[in-house]
Amino acid sequence: MEWHSYLAGLVGGVLIGLSATWLMVTLGRIAGVSGIIGTLVTARPKGDSAWRLAFLLGLVSGPLALVIAGGELGNVLGRPEAVIGEPAGGVALMLVAGLLVGLGTGIGSGCTSGHGVCGLARLSPRSMAATLTFLITAMVTVFVVRHLIGGGA
Repeated sequence: MEWHSYLAGLVGGVLIGLSATWLMVTLGRIAGVSGIIGTLVTARPKGDSAWRLAFLLGLVSGPLALVIAGGELGNVLGRPEAVIGEPAGGVALMLVAGLLVGLGTGIGSGCTSGHGVCGLARLSPRSMAATLTFLITAMVTVFVVRHLIGGGA
């Protein structure tokens, strides 16, 4: 990994922190993506949709602007020149994984952005427990897939 990868990660982390802080200071809201999407899709409180749509458009427009400017989104399936390639495990596996992530965010009352970024910054015990659960689950999943099942790199 070259130094510009570390720099890109640092800049990205700072921007995520600044955007979460800005949302908290200006609107008093937590930048939890699952909650933002969930409330936009299901609850639709009156007058509360504009900032949610703007937030989600910002999530999508950032990577698109990077690609338009000639940047790369990273190494996809071992092909550095690829921007977005087919899922490593196939489309069906990705759909199941996406549904499980959605189920998990519902059970955990949030996702890594809400708990891991905003909740930890506020020293929330519930967010600390949720983030530890996310991390431990991810580590066990990687171990099982790479060492017990034998898939992945």
